[in-house]
Amino acid sequence: MKKWILPLIIIALLIFWGVGVNNKAVTLDENVSESWSNVESSYQRRNDLIGNLVKTVQGAADFEKNTLTAVIEARAKATSINIDPTNITPEKLAQFNKVQGGLSGALKSLLVTVERYPDLKANQNFIELQSQLEGTENRIDVARTRFNEAVKPYNTYVRAFPRSFIAKIAGFDKKAYFESEDGAENAPDVEFDFN
Repeated sequence: MKKWILPLIIIALLIFWGVGVNNKAVTLDENVSESWSNVESSYQRRNDLIGNLVKTVQGAADFEKNTLTAVIEARAKATSINIDPTNITPEKLAQFNKVQGGLSGALKSLLVTVERYPDLKANQNFIELQSQLEGTENRIDVARTRFNEAVKPYNTYVRAFPRSFIAKIAGFDKKAYFESEDGAENAPDVEFDFN
């Protein structure tokens, strides 16, 4: 056998292996991007519902305007942050999570304030919107969990030796997980003001 054939076979095998590593990393990266799109879609659904909720609540003439203003402002901030799924960093996710947390807090405040308005609580549109918001919050949680489930195999694949060499050359970096806000482990304080 000729001496040049063995090195040629080894080089060909390395090239095929590298292409396989790259293709698998692309597939896993696309799964992460799709999962992130589902997270954004769930947040968009919530933002769309909030507009309808605010209009319904505004129909109650004596409702507190500062609470509505806080919800509207938080919604505007939440929709101003966009993350590119190909470049998800812990810093960008923390910023995104912070504005979404602000919106969640404003919504909780709105729903607690509503307790003082029996006519509004009995409004069928409000009841339906409140139910849809609760369902959407559950969808958001599921979408975030699925995003993290997509990130784990991607990160494992691109960080494992020896695939990490090919992944680094091809530009596949570790992705950030979606993490809870600071203090999320503490139960929220709910206060009812009956004055």
